[in-house]
Amino acid sequence: MKKIVIFAFALLLQTVSYADSHYPVRGMSMQEVIQQQGEPETRKGPVGNPPISRWVYKDFSVYFEDGTVIHSVKNQKKSIYLNK
Repeated sequence: MKKIVIFAFALLLQTVSYADSHYPVRGMSMQEVIQQQGEPETRKGPVGNPPISRWVYKDFSVYFEDGTVIHSVKNQKKSIYLNK
């Protein structure tokens, strides 16, 4: 059991450190994202209530609620089959 807990903790640390070094993380402000990543290629929104915005970078997108990061995701490559 102790080995499983240690392994899970080590895996969590790897995930967090990867997220911290590559993508904006939950709770960051828009200004912090600009400082870390620079200006986005595209800004979309805000839409709805609460207002949700999306900033698109080359490799990932960042979703904001009321100016605070709620999620960052890796962009999927466009399929050649969708470009008919």
